[in-house]
Amino acid sequence: MIALAMADARHLRGESPAELHARLEAERAGHAFLLYRDGHGAQQLFSLTGERVMLSLGRDPASDIALDWDGEVSRLHAQLERVGGEWTIVDDGLSSNGTFVNNKRVMGRRRLRDGDMLLCGATRISFRSSEHSRALEETRRPVGPYAIPDLTPAQQRALTALCRPFKDGSRHAVPATNQQIADELVVSVDAVKTNLRALYDKFQVEDLPQNLKRARLVELAFTTGVVTARDL
Repeated sequence: MIALAMADARHLRGESPAELHARLEAERAGHAFLLYRDGHGAQQLFSLTGERVMLSLGRDPASDIALDWDGEVSRLHAQLERVGGEWTIVDDGLSSNGTFVNNKRVMGRRRLRDGDMLLCGATRISFRSSEHSRALEETRRPVGPYAIPDLTPAQQRALTALCRPFKDGSRHAVPATNQQIADELVVSVDAVKTNLRALYDKFQVEDLPQNLKRARLVELAFTTGVVTARDL
């Protein structure tokens, strides 16, 4: 779970609303996938579905998972192999600089678990499995297009302030902190926390991991139309 929280924190830090939506859709699909950023900083999602049980990873553009922007990655760096329904990473001397999972070098084969962070060259890759997707579905009760919660004026102001950093559509935007919201609304941080707790409950995200709540709340605010670009 520590690895999962660290992985989410790194990837959420630079997520745009569109990238956040794409990641959440991948999680809902229930298939294992890889999450990483390319040489331009754009989020990439690689779904581990289909009939193939062996995938190559390397700097060679012909690789199944091509990390051709990373000079520290070998042309054939490692392989992903599905064994008995579980994904493993294999590096038995293929790479020059090594393959690491949660900061430990892979010597041969290693089974991958949800939230594992792979390091190939300078590229960090988060492995997400259906285990994580099932956990989210058990805790997330989606807000439908007509199930827009009633908010108090204070809750609406807090939610809008939470979404404010996304005003210019920057992919580097992250939800506003409690202190930033408090400063904008000229209220105490405790008042902000009270309103956010109520918002988590009304948007039915209170059971999500703490590091996902704020990002999910922002996504729902936009997708339900409770907050629009005009409000920002």
